[in-house]
Amino acid sequence: MTFLEMLYFIIPSAILYATPLIFTAIGGVFSERSGVVNIGLEGLMIVGAFVGIFVNLEFASTFGAATIWVAMLAAIVVGGIFSLFHAVASISFRADQTVSGVAINLLGLAATVFLVKMIYDKGQTDMIDQPIRRFGIPYLEDIPFLGPLLFKEVYSTSILAFVVAIGAWFIIYKTPFGLRLRAVGEHPMAADTMGINVNKMRYIAVVISGALGGLGGAVYAQTITHDFSHATIAGQGFMAIAAMIFGKWHPIGALGAALFFGLAQTLSIAGNQIPMIENIPAVYLQILPYVLTIFALAGFIGKANAPKASGQPYIKGKR
Repeated sequence: MTFLEMLYFIIPSAILYATPLIFTAIGGVFSERSGVVNIGLEGLMIVGAFVGIFVNLEFASTFGAATIWVAMLAAIVVGGIFSLFHAVASISFRADQTVSGVAINLLGLAATVFLVKMIYDKGQTDMIDQPIRRFGIPYLEDIPFLGPLLFKEVYSTSILAFVVAIGAWFIIYKTPFGLRLRAVGEHPMAADTMGINVNKMRYIAVVISGALGGLGGAVYAQTITHDFSHATIAGQGFMAIAAMIFGKWHPIGALGAALFFGLAQTLSIAGNQIPMIENIPAVYLQILPYVLTIFALAGFIGKANAPKASGQPYIKGKR
């Protein structure tokens, strides 16, 4: 395998593995920019993965090739609804947001595994017949070097992920809604005195994070695993949190960090096919994404400045 062939193999795979992380990490950006810590992204991805696979299996004969979009839409809706548990606990009841997030992770896994057992009477679902498939973009795939690298084997969801990242940047930094969102995350009392409903903004942000987390889970299940079990997500939500922090709570930064973790996952899964690292023991490559996650958090969590009111419940009229 030449160096060019190695790039043609690694880059598309890295984008594939990064795509679910991009959706979920940007969801986390919305939540934390509003001042609500959401470590329940893992549970939201798990719920989204289950819903995506369930809808795909049940409605593939009805919707055909469009099933993947119906499944992703269902995951968005259910993910947004499921995130309300975290929103109510952390915003209305002012519970500890970390504890609430852990509860979301545990509840998401327990509920979906229970439903799989109830519906399919086994520990995992069947394999889907309508996964998200690669395609080539006409004309662009014929461009020398860049064509095979970026446009020959593309997933529609990867294109959507980049659109969502750019759209999130525009919404957060270029719109009145984004200004209000950042205001309640930095200084909720000042925002409140300006007539901004702090709790309403935080509810909206948490639901957005749930919707994008559910979408990330559905995309992961329909592109990579093609079924659902207790081990389908396996830490992807925590990687998304690391990408969010690594990206300094910025949508474009989260995009870049997710691509970095996507590259790490590519090396961990397909490293034995890459000449330069094929002799590295497989176990080292398999733990690489998680080790890099720890290093990223350890190296950047003290240097990156989170929104000042992140994790702090807002009590109207209290300093």
